This record gives sequence, structure tokens and C-alpha cells, in this order.
Amino acid sequence: MQDDGWFCARTGGSHRHFKHPTKPNPSRMQVTRVGHSHVPPQLRRVNYDMAPLSRPVFIASRADFSGRLWHFAAMARQQAHRGAAPKDNQLFGPRQLPALRAAVHDLCWLLDRGYAAHSATELVGNRHNLTSRQRQALSRCACPAAAAQLRRQRQLDPAGLRGRELWLDGYNVLTVLESALAGGVVLLGRDGCCRDIAGIHRRYRKVNETLPALRLIGETTATWGVTCCRWWLDKPVSNSGRLKTLIHETATAAGWNMTVELVFSPDHVLWETDQIIATSDGVVLDRCRHWVNLARHIIAERIPRARLVDLFLDGGGGPDGVVAEKP
Repeated sequence: MQDDGWFCARTGGSHRHFKHPTKPNPSRMQVTRVGHSHVPPQLRRVNYDMAPLSRPVFIASRADFSGRLWHFAAMARQQAHRGAAPKDNQLFGPRQLPALRAAVHDLCWLLDRGYAAHSATELVGNRHNLTSRQRQALSRCACPAAAAQLRRQRQLDPAGLRGRELWLDGYNVLTVLESALAGGVVLLGRDGCCRDIAGIHRRYRKVNETLPALRLIGETTATWGVTCCRWWLDKPVSNSGRLKTLIHETATAAGWNMTVELVFSPDHVLWETDQIIATSDGVVLDRCRHWVNLARHIIAERIPRARLVDLFLDGGGGPDGVVAEKP
């Protein structure tokens, strides 16, 4: 490697991080080797000139004759889409739906009888031999029947929003719509809410579907006659400030009245307010006063090609998930 021009940029424990001064995009390519001085000749044939952004993550591992392990990683700085995973066609395809529906039926049966959600999910997942992603989907779909009924009773029809303010659980609503636009799996819950299984893991990245999702939210709420949309974003999540700026710019260009607040815990703000909120977070829905199923309305009316997975034979929350109630 050193003969080829690579040099040790830094050392972390037994790992040495090498860079090359002339290879394409050297700042985006990092080669890490576990601390051994010998470089097997076989590894010198690895194509370091590959385009770093040609795929999200590229990892190649080889062992030399002494059993030493080498790791080469090219890390992309950008995430193009939200939600879709390579094996989702297999994990949530037609052949898997009967088993998943049986599993969610078992999970709801346990939740209705007071079992803890985590323990019940593990029990059902082990019984049906589900993957971690399938178990995550089950946990987001299922809830006790009493909780689902209470959430429906608090749900408002969009007609009740005319002339009123709407508070949005920002990341919750936005990531669901981004996943729907990107062709990712969107789950229909027992309470009629649409939920994604993407997750942002304390770091948000703008994707190709971010701007279209913002426009759909703005256009839909404007059609409903909402006077102001107030976004609540998690302050500890990276890039929240950039998303706030993007929301302001998009709203200003379209003439929508939107404000954005960065707080440490949007959940507490949303379940304590008297305002109408938009979210699919079960914890917030169990404590809030009134809410509207914004994400499901947008998916049903504006994203006809969304990959909506319904694991309930009765269609989850009923037609369009809408139960009218006067505030």
C-alpha cells in the first residue's frame, strides 16, 4: 500500500487509517486495516479507483494466509431515499403476508391481555421465526384494542381544522411521507395510522423525497383551511436547524403560514397542548386531546402508488381511518 502512495493519516487503537493524495475523491475514501505490518499481495489488486458514491456503502473483507482480516470501506456521504430496504420485497411480499398477519393477530391478543409490548413481540417473533425488521413492523402495527378505540374517539375529521392551527410532529409525519414517496414499506396500524420502519437514529438527512413531502403537507393543510402549521422538531437530532430553514424557505415560496420550533422533547409539547396535532406516534396519541390522521389522508389522496402494507384483515382503522368528532 505504501508503495502505491497510501499513507497512514491517523491511528485509532489497533486500526490504522490510510489515505491517498491523488486517488479520485480521497476525502471520501477511507481504507482501514487492523494493526499488522504485512500487506498481502492479493489485497493490492483491490480497485481503489471505484466511484465512492456509486452505492451507499461498500465493504470488502479478505483474510490473508495467516488469518489476518482486512477491511476496506467506501462511505457515501449522502442518502438518496428513505425507507426502502433491499430485502423488503422478500420480507413483506405476498408470500410472507399470511405469516405476518398471523403474527400480528397473536401479538394483539397478548397486548389485549396486558402483556408487555417488548416481551410479547419477542415471544411472537420467536414463534413465527421473524427477522428483526419484521418484528419492528409488528410492534409498530399492533396496539391494545382499548388504546386503538380511544385513539379513534379523539380523531378529528379534516373539516374541523378550517380556521384553526395545526401542530405537527415534524419528523414523524415527514419520514412517513418520504418513505411512501420512495416506495418504502408503509404499515397500516390497528388504530388506522400509517407508520414507516425507516427511522432516523438521531441524525436526519435530506433525501430526494423531502421537498415533495413538504409540498404535499403544505398543499393539503392549505386545502383544509388551516391558518397556521406549527412544526415541532427534535433539537438533539442532527440537521434539525437545516430542516427548519428548508421548511421556512418552502413555505415562504408557496405562501403558506408555517412556523418551526426546535425543542428537546416534542412529544411532551404535543400531548400537553389543547391544539389539534398531527402524528402517528402511539405514545403521543394515547395522551393527546385531539389529532388528525394527516399522513394517511395524504397517502390515500396524493400518493396512490404508496406501498401500504395492511396486516389486519379488517383493514386496520376502517375506510380512510377517519372517525369524525367535533372538537
